[in-house]
Amino acid sequence: MSRPAKQRVRQSFEKAAPTYDGAADVQRRICRRLADELPAGLAVADLLDAGCGTGYAQGLLGERFPAARRLGLDLSCAMLHRVAPGCLRLAGDLEHLPLAAASLDLYWSSLAVQWCDLGRTLAEARRVLRPGGHVALATLGPGTFGELRTAFAGVDAYRHTLAFHTPDEVAALAAAAGFVAVDVRRSAETAHYPDFRSLLKAVKAVGANQVGDGRRTGLMSRAAFARAEAAGERLRTPDGLPLGYDVIHLHARCP
Repeated sequence: MSRPAKQRVRQSFEKAAPTYDGAADVQRRICRRLADELPAGLAVADLLDAGCGTGYAQGLLGERFPAARRLGLDLSCAMLHRVAPGCLRLAGDLEHLPLAAASLDLYWSSLAVQWCDLGRTLAEARRVLRPGGHVALATLGPGTFGELRTAFAGVDAYRHTLAFHTPDEVAALAAAAGFVAVDVRRSAETAHYPDFRSLLKAVKAVGANQVGDGRRTGLMSRAAFARAEAAGERLRTPDGLPLGYDVIHLHARCP
């Protein structure tokens, strides 16, 4: 499954850093749900927020594990600069963590691993966790942004969303990485926007506008955009134009 070049992903989130918090309502809802699902009684001395963005999860994790040493890692330095004091900030790649083996008790990641090779990312998570350590991550499934695919389906043959793993694929990759007690859950979140331009602007504001190979590289004509906009309008609900997130949560343990 191809992924956008890391340089393009980094650039996208560097640009999105000033606008991210104002547009990340769904992302925060997903983050809070992942925190609520953490099992009771976890003993955590060291934890990593992998793909921490502007650091929203740090507050949740600090409340849950006040004595833990908290690390926040992100590919984007502009995002890291917005993380509040209280954790050690690291610039790095989830597929190549700058951490020693068996150095963590909790690997946490909310809506970051979809930008990575998931098999490699989970193998790295397994490497840095101590025996008995816990992985908790949220990623996106194949139903995500289906409205965008529908809107552009009759306009062009370019890709307008990432390819996403299914829940079964996520579970299989976690098991292949060596995790046990693998628990995969699926839920849905929906954001609503007043018009099609606002919807597209919101996707860009959270840095989710990179789709890798097959993307459009030139400007769309006004006529083509109007057709996509009209197709999007046909999906309108009383709350506005919907944009769906197919959310996959993974919890597993390091043996």
